[in-house]
Amino acid sequence: MTAAVPAADITVDGTGLLCVTLLLKLRARIAEAEPDTVVHVIATDPAAPLDLPAWCHMTGHTYLGPAPGPDRPVYALRLNARARPTRADAPWHPAAAGP
Repeated sequence: MTAAVPAADITVDGTGLLCVTLLLKLRARIAEAEPDTVVHVIATDPAAPLDLPAWCHMTGHTYLGPAPGPDRPVYALRLNARARPTRADAPWHPAAAGP
């Protein structure tokens, strides 16, 4: 039996967005969020079921899987305190290391 996906603390509506734009929106929306925040991402891009888990793996956030949604696909993730930062203009690339 699979555990239920927790309720969202933040919802990011990426309806109609391709994953690149969706990740830009997601990154901006979670920038100031606390660790352990549960984020539900509404994503209609057919690549989202592959891209969101891959982005979570790259950053260190926890991908929780599909969440119940009324009429559009919804995916859940939990923010991690030790997540690796990504570039603001390219959230699929790690941020440059400091000096």
